[in-house]
Amino acid sequence: MARALSVSSVLPAVRNAAGARIRRWARKRQGLDADLTVLKPRRVYILPTGVGLVFGVMAFAMLLGSMNYNNNLSFLLTFLLVGLGFVSMHSCQRNLVGLEISFAGVDPVFAGDQAVFAIALNNRSRAARLQIYLEGDGTRSETVDLLPGDSKVVQLPVDSRQRGRIGLPRFAIRTRYPFELFRAWAWLHMKLEGIVYPALPAEVIQPPASVTALGHRQHDARGEEDFAGLRKFHRGDSPRQVAWKAYARGGQLLAKQFSGADTSSQWFDFDDIPVANIEERLSTLCRWIVDADRRGEDYGLRLPGQTFSPAHGPAQRQNCLEALALFGLDPEHVDQRDDE
Repeated sequence: MARALSVSSVLPAVRNAAGARIRRWARKRQGLDADLTVLKPRRVYILPTGVGLVFGVMAFAMLLGSMNYNNNLSFLLTFLLVGLGFVSMHSCQRNLVGLEISFAGVDPVFAGDQAVFAIALNNRSRAARLQIYLEGDGTRSETVDLLPGDSKVVQLPVDSRQRGRIGLPRFAIRTRYPFELFRAWAWLHMKLEGIVYPALPAEVIQPPASVTALGHRQHDARGEEDFAGLRKFHRGDSPRQVAWKAYARGGQLLAKQFSGADTSSQWFDFDDIPVANIEERLSTLCRWIVDADRRGEDYGLRLPGQTFSPAHGPAQRQNCLEALALFGLDPEHVDQRDDE
């Protein structure tokens, strides 16, 4: 019993060590791939599947039986199956050769969420490429078919563990078409990176009342002095801004727009948060920024060594959250999903 337990505990370690060594060999052999990579025949590996091994054993047994009984019909069926196997092997490899692969981007996420890496596949050949999928470290994409001249973006989800930069240094493109007798794959090593914002806390303290008046200026999202017209209703707008009479007449949800209002901004300061843990401070700031952006308010951010003046909009949100994500980290550090 003890011997069986020791063997079961050693085998995973041996398998992981062997896998890491193969990954290093493949990376050294191929190097870093370009942003647009075209698969060459020497890049595509192929091996029989479990079904393929059974198929080969069956064909060999049929060959022995044919030789034993000297049956011509049996020889014909055996060589027909063997020929089918060779055609399947050739078609399986050619299903990947010539494909163009490029990085299509990854949206920022909050720590704990999945970062979805978008990989573009382009088929410039005259033959269809069927049943193709991507595979990373413990993750897999959906299976897609590419018609001649077709292009598709395949999404490869990756779990994020911590804030900062997240990378996908290695992924595989695979296929088992046709008949699933063989599996062909190619490893790709691209510089794929995304941003992971601090995790959003479930409960957060309210920001301090540090409001700075900005004076009399135009602001589309706020103000209740001079009516300036109607605009499309945005998610997060107050129900009081809805033009209910216009909605009753045309059935379209519009919001009242005012101009000439006094606006104010909220400062979010790293040093004002009464929490010792740095990660909790960053998460709190992250929540304040997300909430203020959802309400359409102006806000500024103060970090040690960095200051973002009050503003609102997607650019302000992205700049502030990215500063929180990279605060105190090495600019070159990337959270790799695949251990080298």
